Amino acid sequence: MPVTAVDSSEAHVGQVRAHADAPRALPMRVAVALAVTAGLALLLAFPPYGLWPLAPVGVALLATAVHRRRIRAGAGLGFLTGVALFAPMLSWTNLHTGYLPWVLLSLLQAGYLALLGAAAAYASPLADRFRAAWPALTAVLWVGQEALRDRTPFGGFPWGRLAFSQEDSPLLRLAALGGAPLVTFAVALTGGLLAAAAWRAGQLRGGAAGARRWAPVAGLTAAVLAVPGIGLLVPVGAARPGEAVTVAIVQGNVPRLGLDFNAQRQAVLNNHVDATVDLARQVAAGTQRRPDLVVWPENSSDIDPLRDASAGARISEAADAIDAPILVGAVLRGPGAGQVRNAGLMWLPGTGPDLAQLYTKRHPVPFAEYVPMRDIARMVSKEVDRVRADFVPGTEPGVLRTPSAVLGDVICFEVAYDEVVRDTVTGGAQLLVVQTNNATFDVAEARQQLAMVRLRAVEHGRPALMASTVGVSGFVAPDGRVSDATGFNTRAVVVREVRLADGRTLATRIGLWPEVALTAVAVAALAGAAVLRRRRATVGPQEQPRTG
Repeated sequence: MPVTAVDSSEAHVGQVRAHADAPRALPMRVAVALAVTAGLALLLAFPPYGLWPLAPVGVALLATAVHRRRIRAGAGLGFLTGVALFAPMLSWTNLHTGYLPWVLLSLLQAGYLALLGAAAAYASPLADRFRAAWPALTAVLWVGQEALRDRTPFGGFPWGRLAFSQEDSPLLRLAALGGAPLVTFAVALTGGLLAAAAWRAGQLRGGAAGARRWAPVAGLTAAVLAVPGIGLLVPVGAARPGEAVTVAIVQGNVPRLGLDFNAQRQAVLNNHVDATVDLARQVAAGTQRRPDLVVWPENSSDIDPLRDASAGARISEAADAIDAPILVGAVLRGPGAGQVRNAGLMWLPGTGPDLAQLYTKRHPVPFAEYVPMRDIARMVSKEVDRVRADFVPGTEPGVLRTPSAVLGDVICFEVAYDEVVRDTVTGGAQLLVVQTNNATFDVAEARQQLAMVRLRAVEHGRPALMASTVGVSGFVAPDGRVSDATGFNTRAVVVREVRLADGRTLATRIGLWPEVALTAVAVAALAGAAVLRRRRATVGPQEQPRTG
């Protein structure tokens, strides 16, 4: 019994000693600078800049800034990072709606990084107790934050996920194994390794540490380089190559950019009809290949061609001229009074619309395609009244069948949502099609969206394409390479032979389970941190610095 008491006393002393020797938080002025720099580094990792190695650097800077901070300080630092990232990234949202909606959206998204900063600060004792786990802890907290942000509120807003910054990175290949959540995990893990290496080096700097004590820093640095190296080992490409088909993307352009791009709806439709008829002339002259399929973008016919005979006649003119099915992006009235649908509609030569091959957008954009709490939203911006009728969401995945291919159609921002895209592949899609309208935004937004298409192509081992009214449009191979990308605010038609794909990648098979598992680990880690905090409270005062 006395021996047990002695052992307990020694353990208590050891805990206090470990507590006293633990590294302290950085000075607040340094942490603030790191947090802001973290946001800017993350921003530069995304298109149109594309400096993807800066994404883990941004993660590392934020992880270092919030480590061993009080929860409120961690939240504040995370918020600074979020503002520095999202305010400039989402600046395309203020081009035509005014500053207030942009500011509110940016602050809302920054709030999720505030939660991340608070969580990382709260989990600091766990990172101190199990130093080797700090990088993985950082990674699962990022995945958990994105899982929450991608779904809340009003269905979430996944723009700015770490995975979408890696379009030219070796880490993109990991999407074939676990989708966007696994890519985010790998980016944040790399950042966590950087943070751990820098923190450990900071402890040793200035001391008389020998080479042996620097070995962990060298090991962490080597691991930073090893993670992208592992990505290079992942095979990517078509899950199971199929037949080749020729596909044409028609980018008809609009009379003018902005919210009133469709004020001349007939002109927008005419642009796409005329470009398709011109392509038909080139085919007849032998200067261009005949396509098996033509894809028009979202909003290429904002006049309902099922109810307006003249609009339907113009689309039939184009389909008959090119003698191929046209996937039309149309706004359809109904099903109820005052309701509309954002749809992809297959239009066949000779017979017209094939109503059996109709996809209605499943994830309309709040405050753009429908207005929740309209009276309150109107106080924020009267631009919401431009949405005169709320778009009704569809219920079925966008699996559309043509004589030459099975398409997986998603519309505009839907490409950012994992399950919306996956549902088309599990439904049999051989070619991913993203119909979008970037006329109310700018080229930065279009480039960011194309990066998402690239990830989806790798994730599901499918060829993909993005068809935009104004650009950027282009084809994406199953390994993520882009071909025939168009310019912005121009009329363009691109024709390319595409090899279809069947089969399923591992990411397609397991779906959202990697995200579920990693988020569960994040929750468990926070629970573990709570236990450690309670134990430490019985040992001695909180070791957080008074400045934090």
